[in-house]
Amino acid sequence: MAARSIASLSLSFGLVSIPVKVYSATESAASVSFNLLHNCGSRVKQQYLCIKESIPVERADMVKGYEFEKDRYVMFTPAELKAMEEAPRSTIDIVSFIPLAAVDPIYYDKAYYLAPDKRGAKPYGLLLEAMRESGRCALARWAWKGKQYVVQVRPGEDGLVLQQLLYAEEVRSMKELGIETAEIHKPELQLALQLIEQISEDSYDPAAFEDEEKKRILAAIDDKIAGKQIVVTEGQEPTGGAQVIDLVDALRASLAPRKAAAKAAPTPVAPAVAEVKERKAAKRAGAAAPVPAAVEQPAARARARK
Repeated sequence: MAARSIASLSLSFGLVSIPVKVYSATESAASVSFNLLHNCGSRVKQQYLCIKESIPVERADMVKGYEFEKDRYVMFTPAELKAMEEAPRSTIDIVSFIPLAAVDPIYYDKAYYLAPDKRGAKPYGLLLEAMRESGRCALARWAWKGKQYVVQVRPGEDGLVLQQLLYAEEVRSMKELGIETAEIHKPELQLALQLIEQISEDSYDPAAFEDEEKKRILAAIDDKIAGKQIVVTEGQEPTGGAQVIDLVDALRASLAPRKAAAKAAPTPVAPAVAEVKERKAAKRAGAAAPVPAAVEQPAARARARK
């Protein structure tokens, strides 16, 4: 099925306006969802209750409110809520260009793809190539569905990627965690670097990883449909903390299996060279070892019969 765009916008680049279409880059189909049922097998219906009067409240009778003090709310009509929304704009306004690595991925939110719309291929391709050559990405503002976003526009493998960014107040600081610091010694660092080198890859291949949990759940659902009983396995109880071990010993033990495998691997020998060595060894063995009489007599009788 062909991809469907969710919006047609303009990406403003100085005085240049690039017509683009916006596409969702991800889909929320990764998890397996279950419905809530009564034990008789029928679905249940969610119901809202008024806490004060303990009566069901229909959706038409609901209003939205903001709690400004404990149990005190100011209520808003739908028209007032609409008036407070960010006015929609049909443009993504680039405000600056920064190095690609300047944005910490912790600020990444939802991602979208940008594709050129009609008559947009030339300026789109120009901006894409210019950002690749400069090693920079764009920071822009985007008003979408009543909200204003700060977004990153960066060059992807096949085109431009629009990445919604979180605001600073939405990301917690790691300083709140009070992380303890420790002195790192050079031998420990060298061993850690060796281990990193051993298990390093040059690129990330998303297809190399599968959602094992989803596969396991779907297999269990198929078993359940087929009338099989699902066996519950007891997992290990989580412990309060990791086992305290010697760091250098653990690093050396991690390196040992790969070193042993490298030593055990036989040195490849060219087939022709191996064949010559085998022939020479056979000739030396034949010249040095006397032939037993029990072997000679049958051989002589065979020649006599011929």
